[in-house]
Amino acid sequence: MADVVVDPGVPEDDAQLIKESERLLIRMRRGWVPDPQPSRVSGKTGRVAMTVITLIALTLLLVGAGGPRTGGLLVLGLIAVPILLVAFLRGDLDEDEEMTVDREVYEQLRWYEGRYVLPVDLDESSRRLLARARRAVATVTHSAVNVEGLLDDVRNAVMLPAQEWEIARLLAKLSALRTKHRETMSEGITPEVAAVAEPLARALDSSEDAVVARVEALERYAVNVAEAELAYRAHHQIEELRGRLHQYEELVSESGADGFAVPEIARLAEDADQLERALRRSVSSAHEAFRYLEP
Repeated sequence: MADVVVDPGVPEDDAQLIKESERLLIRMRRGWVPDPQPSRVSGKTGRVAMTVITLIALTLLLVGAGGPRTGGLLVLGLIAVPILLVAFLRGDLDEDEEMTVDREVYEQLRWYEGRYVLPVDLDESSRRLLARARRAVATVTHSAVNVEGLLDDVRNAVMLPAQEWEIARLLAKLSALRTKHRETMSEGITPEVAAVAEPLARALDSSEDAVVARVEALERYAVNVAEAELAYRAHHQIEELRGRLHQYEELVSESGADGFAVPEIARLAEDADQLERALRRSVSSAHEAFRYLEP
């Protein structure tokens, strides 16, 4: 499960990029902006200048040394210069490539500020609430009854991401305000300030209660779906057993165990009917719970 929650209205490819770019998004939140892209000419000029400086330094070294060692130093210089140049150019290109990638990603991401929520945007209480909401959404989304279309899978595909995003968005705003409120209160306050701060603190609490109600509605829906899932699986297991019923009957007849097994086999059909009714009831209950999620 991705840590970044993205507005479902963001195009899918861009949403995936946002989810994979948490590190860069955090840097952007802290004010990071990539350096302007250098021109090709200035980049080449810098590399040429470095080459010239290196060669001049080597020449001065050889001239200053003089004597019989000059030949050896020249050979050493001829070996060292290419190695230094390759190392320099390779490091320069790697750095340019990394900066180019970050710059391109930055250009895409900067348009979506306000349409994603990072874990760092949430305080501890909000992170726990969001985790509960996301578990409920995952329970419904990955259930067989949803995948098989027994629920309103199309509406689930739209409504559940919208609910998850709205919960994350509200929790991010709540966390930011709550953090600022606590910082202000920690500085020490006068009775006049306390009189103003108290109703504001209650507003924060009531906002959290409203988000908790949303999360609990999601969880109730998930519980109903989980019950439908159990009934669905049991129904399929019974149907598989019924499909092999003639084999059981044949075996019972051949083995002479009719008196022992026949009542059990007869009850199989009854169980199947009961499970089918239970499945219909549980799916109906899930649909009813879903109604409470609608705006």
